[in-house]
Parts: sequence; C-alpha cells; structure tokens
Amino acid sequence: MTELQLGDVGERDKLILDHIPLLRHVVGRMSIPPSLLREDVEGYAMIGLIAAADSFDPSRGLKFSTYAFPKIRGAILDELRRMDFLPRGRRERLRELESVVSKLEQKHGVVPALEEIATQMECPLEEVEEILQSARSVVEASLDVETSSGTLGSLVADPKSDDPVGSAQWNETKALLITAIQGLPDPDRTVITLYYGESLLLREISEVLGVTESRVSQIHSRALYKLNRELATQAEVGGR
Repeated sequence: MTELQLGDVGERDKLILDHIPLLRHVVGRMSIPPSLLREDVEGYAMIGLIAAADSFDPSRGLKFSTYAFPKIRGAILDELRRMDFLPRGRRERLRELESVVSKLEQKHGVVPALEEIATQMECPLEEVEEILQSARSVVEASLDVETSSGTLGSLVADPKSDDPVGSAQWNETKALLITAIQGLPDPDRTVITLYYGESLLLREISEVLGVTESRVSQIHSRALYKLNRELATQAEVGGR
C-alpha cells in the first residue's frame, strides 16, 4: 500500500486510535486558556488528527507521528484564532499589563518585577499571574500581533537563542538560563524542570505539586517571565 485511501477505513481508524496519546500529549503541553475546557481543545485536536490520517502517504518514509504532530497543533491554533478565546475584559487587562511593562522598562531601563507591575496596576500579584497566563496562551496561538510581538510576548515565550546549538552565543545563553533557573523559587523551578527537563504534561505536573492544572499553567507563565527578565537584564549588563 503506497497511500492511505479514504475507503481503507480500518487502517485509517487504527492510525487515529493508535495516536490518541499523541493528541493528548500535544494538548497537554499547551497553555490552555482558563475559559476553555480541555475536552473541547482535544476535540479541535481530533480534527487535525483525522485530517492527518486522511492525507498520510507512508511511501514518503515519514513516521505518522511526525506527520500528524503539526496538523494536530495547527487544528487547535486555527480554532483558537477563529473563536478569539479571551473575554473582552481580560484582553483589555492584558493590553494594560503590556503598557505598564513597557512604561516601567523605559523609565527604569530594566524589565519590571511582577511586584512592581502589581503596584502600578493596583491589583493583587495573583491577578498579574493570571494575566500572564492569558498572555502565554495568546503568544502560543499568535492571536494578537500587537501583544505577541511586543515586550510582554517576548517575556512569556520560551527562552531561546537564535544561534545554532554549540555556538558561543548558544552556550552563553544556556549557561545564563541554567543560573536563572537555579535562582527561581521552588514551585517555579520545579515546574520548569518537569516541563522542559522531564517533558511532563501540565496535568502530570499538577499531580506532582498537588495543585490544579490551571495553577501550574500560571506558575509556568510566571516562571518564564522571571527567566526572560533575568536574561534581558544580563544582556543589558553585558552590553554596557
């Protein structure tokens, strides 16, 4: 068989059923907005998995899991873009936080700490963490160009270097990142280590920590902000 035909229901259905764990892995590694149920997101992911099974051509020598992964993730992101999942009030607060971060950075020359942001916005620190979680979801879905490409977007994105692995810049970034991770408080360091080091799902990390999955997502977003803030500070110091 060189190509899976739509009529070959048995082979097609087997591919789909065999790769439900992959679907759940993709969903489990994403920052799901609090307004959405994980079951709904898995439904969006299923659309991508089915599309992958319908169009997969094994003669190309590609593993189905490799072929299906971007289609599953893409189906989720397409639906998130379509539905604009953030409530209006939360989107306004997200833009306000983005503005506060930008203004404080321009004023003091460094990325502000979360406590400074909370003081400026006159809200509890916990609310700032919730907004950061929304920002992380927006960045993943690339919904809002204004936010996801701005200061806040870079501060909740996965830390990385654009240079190739093994380059001097990559090694320097890696060393700074390790130091920054070691400086995180225990919950933040644990979440980052389990998520990136052990590749655990957010749900699995929630079971380890004994908190809700939403709380793990908030800690994850908070930790990324702190890591990127530290990297930005070190870059500023190194550039002087």
